[in-house]
Formats: sequence, C-alpha cells, structure tokens
Amino acid sequence: MLTLHTLKPAAGSTKQRKRVGRGNASGHGNYSCKGLKGQKSRSGVSGLKRMALKKALLQIPKLRGFQSDKPKYQVVNLSILSRNFADGAVISPDSLLKAGLVSQLKHIKLLANGELKLKNLQIKGIKLSAAAQEQLSRLGGKIVE
Repeated sequence: MLTLHTLKPAAGSTKQRKRVGRGNASGHGNYSCKGLKGQKSRSGVSGLKRMALKKALLQIPKLRGFQSDKPKYQVVNLSILSRNFADGAVISPDSLLKAGLVSQLKHIKLLANGELKLKNLQIKGIKLSAAAQEQLSRLGGKIVE
C-alpha cells in the first residue's frame, strides 16, 4: 500500500554524503580531505569564495523591484459602456474586444466611474466593483454566469 511513510526514492537516485573527520580508519580523518594549512583548509570559508564565484555573483546585475503575482485588470468604466452599447445588450469579454475597449479577453473589470444610462444590460464573464453592480441592478441589469 502506498502511504506517506512508505515512500522511498528510486533505486540509485540518492547517494550517501561523504562523512569526513570521523577518524583515520574511514580514510577521511586527520585533515578531513582539506589538505594542510591555507585558507581553504580553515573552517568558515564559504564555498563561493573557494570556487571564485562570489565576485562573479556580485558583478551580475540584479532585477530590482517587485513583481506581483496578482493580475492587473483592464478597467472599463460604466460611462464608456453607455457610449458604445445599446439598451439590453449582452456585455462579454468578446463584445468589449470587438468594441476596442480592451486589448485581451482576460482580467477585465467594470468600475463605476461615470453614470450608466443603459437599461437591462446583461454582464457575462466580467468582474464588477460593488458600486458598478449597484448601478447595474438599479437600471434592471443582471449578471449572467
């Protein structure tokens, strides 16, 4: 039976780490594979410094700022809907794209800037702000899923 406590990695996919400094009988005693003296034999020297990578890492330009994983909505105001559609129209991402109000079919949101003058609108597959939803319901519009 496959359960969490019986999961094991595939055969040959893992290998034992080298345990150094466990006595001369192990073959990795005394100097623990570091040789005699010098900076590399001391403790506390970062691997990056030993491999000469630290300087290279510091020279690489870093991407600054913050990139949000939340979508940036394309905003359509209610006043623009009044100019581009007629009473009783079905407003969907496709119809907004055809009217040239959005550039792509995803992440669209209707906001309540301006006054909505159209009656019986049907909104399909678009997010609305609370104020836009209130204006829509006041004029007999509805949200169709």
